[in-house]
Amino acid sequence: MNLGLKLDGVGFAYDGTPVLQDINVSIPAGQFVSLLGASGSGKTTLLRLAAGLDPVASGRLSWNGVMVVGPSLERGVVFQDYALFPWLSVVDNIEIAIAKAKPTVRKADRQAEARKYLRELGLEAAIGRYPGELSGGMRQRAAIARALALGSPLLLMDEPFGALDPVNRARLQDLLLEVWELATPRKTIVFVTHDVDEAIYLGDRLLVLGSSPGRVIADLQVPLARPRERRRLLDSHTLQALREQVAAALVEDTLQRLKAA
Repeated sequence: MNLGLKLDGVGFAYDGTPVLQDINVSIPAGQFVSLLGASGSGKTTLLRLAAGLDPVASGRLSWNGVMVVGPSLERGVVFQDYALFPWLSVVDNIEIAIAKAKPTVRKADRQAEARKYLRELGLEAAIGRYPGELSGGMRQRAAIARALALGSPLLLMDEPFGALDPVNRARLQDLLLEVWELATPRKTIVFVTHDVDEAIYLGDRLLVLGSSPGRVIADLQVPLARPRERRRLLDSHTLQALREQVAAALVEDTLQRLKAA
């Protein structure tokens, strides 16, 4: 079986305007892919297509060899705005996700499993609190806990740390990597970000989208050993080389669009 996420000639248009065009990407199961690109390049649209929230206009999009035709528990999504139910406690938010994935499991057992996920993400003290009582970083950890609780082998993450301060952002980057690296089997992750350093620190691979319409303009491997060490990475020649490759791809794309205008 062809395990992983595969896009063959995928395109999408909005009100007749092409948003994505001829996307050909294969992401093996267990890979962490960082998705970069300027605003308007279609990064979020690509995630929505992979999640089954929008239908592709052309081409074929499949997960583990099966065409994506709608939402599924196989593919979890984490948005920047947390998307927690404000009227439920943190533990109840997680328990609802488990109930979707395991409807025959007793509520007491689902609650116990929800507490386990919250402990793993450092939220044990917030179990009985409500989303409005939490900091932004804590709410995002709860959103990640809920996505993990669904048991989805594919996680689609749309700038989940974009609204956080640098300290909390770094903490959640490390926490996400720890959870991902310790999981057996590892989940496949597609992570949208505008931050090149974040993309490199987290990813096995960088996909860069150009815009008007969105298409892959660079597909770069990140040849850095895991586990990653932040201080060592800052001094890495590999980091600088990847930064330059991403910047060069985006500049070239901009120049081509200006010539075509």
